[in-house]
Amino acid sequence: MSDTQARLGSNVSLAERAYRIRRNALRMGEVQGQGYIGQALGIADVLAVSYFHALAYRAEDPQWEERDRFLLSIGHYAIALYAVLIEAGILPEDELETYGGDDSRLPMSGMAAYTPGMEITGGSLGQGLGIGVGMALGLKRKRSKSFIYNLMSDGELGEGSTWEAAMSAAHHKLDNLVCVVDFNDQQADGKSTQTLSAEPVTDKFRAFGWNAERVDGNDIEAVRAAFDRARHENGGRPSAVVCDTVMCKGVPFLEAREITHFVRVEPDEWQKALDVLDAGRPA
Repeated sequence: MSDTQARLGSNVSLAERAYRIRRNALRMGEVQGQGYIGQALGIADVLAVSYFHALAYRAEDPQWEERDRFLLSIGHYAIALYAVLIEAGILPEDELETYGGDDSRLPMSGMAAYTPGMEITGGSLGQGLGIGVGMALGLKRKRSKSFIYNLMSDGELGEGSTWEAAMSAAHHKLDNLVCVVDFNDQQADGKSTQTLSAEPVTDKFRAFGWNAERVDGNDIEAVRAAFDRARHENGGRPSAVVCDTVMCKGVPFLEAREITHFVRVEPDEWQKALDVLDAGRPA
């Protein structure tokens, strides 16, 4: 259990955490009338497992040396990370209203220099895993027991730098590195599988010397079990967990739309989305 879990109370279910993360993201999206809300809703279950089951951290001390590091390679997912940082108590909830505003610590594309709890400035896609390899190698040389979790998009699987990093991670036996792939099959140019398919993804990671498995990223128990195996049953190798997620998960009327990389929400739909989400709140 992380320090933050103990402080907030371990009796709160992961499903409730995911609900609150989705709600935080919708509230931020409403502030600006936009944001990568489809991705935030889709990855909420993975973030709930990450921050309230897997990661060791201290909310009151984001730079705690013994923390696990969560790297957001996908800079435009910042709204999702802010949502979980608020739920974890690393960021105060009242800052939610400043999202994307002047002088806000919550810019629309994440920057580590601005936001406590954000480890890297992502957004130049395909770079996160390489940074993660360097960090994991550094922790190994310091004999640290901390882990690196790198969240990347399926579109980043088309970047050569991703596979150079994968090869390096296996070479250096970085069993303290977990790569989490959000596979929602969307990128700016269309479906990822039609733009430049990386299938079979898990077989590719295994060919590079990794443990790899694929799970339903919106099945909290499946994600939790996969994270546990990545951390404790990795056989001295880096691990990849490929998570198939549904864009806009938790808000059925948005899920039912023709989904693209950037989901537009009309001004009158933000409150409707919150109401629908609240109606489906875990018991």
